[in-house]
Amino acid sequence: MNAAELPATLAEIRDEFLELDESDRLELLLEFSNDLPELPAEYEGHPELAERVIECQSPVYIIVDVDQDDVVSMHATAPAEAPTTRGFASILSQGITGLSADEVLSIPDDFPQTIGLTRAVSPLRIAGMTGMLMRAKRQVREKR
Repeated sequence: MNAAELPATLAEIRDEFLELDESDRLELLLEFSNDLPELPAEYEGHPELAERVIECQSPVYIIVDVDQDDVVSMHATAPAEAPTTRGFASILSQGITGLSADEVLSIPDDFPQTIGLTRAVSPLRIAGMTGMLMRAKRQVREKR
């Protein structure tokens, strides 16, 4: 998939990062961490419904829903004391929610490497975001 085929929501997020100097990209990531959407009420208090992302050092959990119209919603939890991981979860949650299942499945696996943070954060953190994306895509395949 070339960059032109990236779903618009994720392309906008990627472009927002790439328009900034490298030094300002971490600040934007922190802004995303503050904007991680809350879990829907039906998932509050039900951790057994979420999947742990073991590639993340911090305890990150995701839940992906696919409705009858094939529209995806991604929900994630990440601790406030892990702002980088929380920011990555927020990027994916905001970028994936509202896409069709086919659009989610077509997101390039290397999307986390394309947003301009590979020199600003550790490879382990990028691997965590990649793990979130891979789990989201697997859950979409299982739930459609």
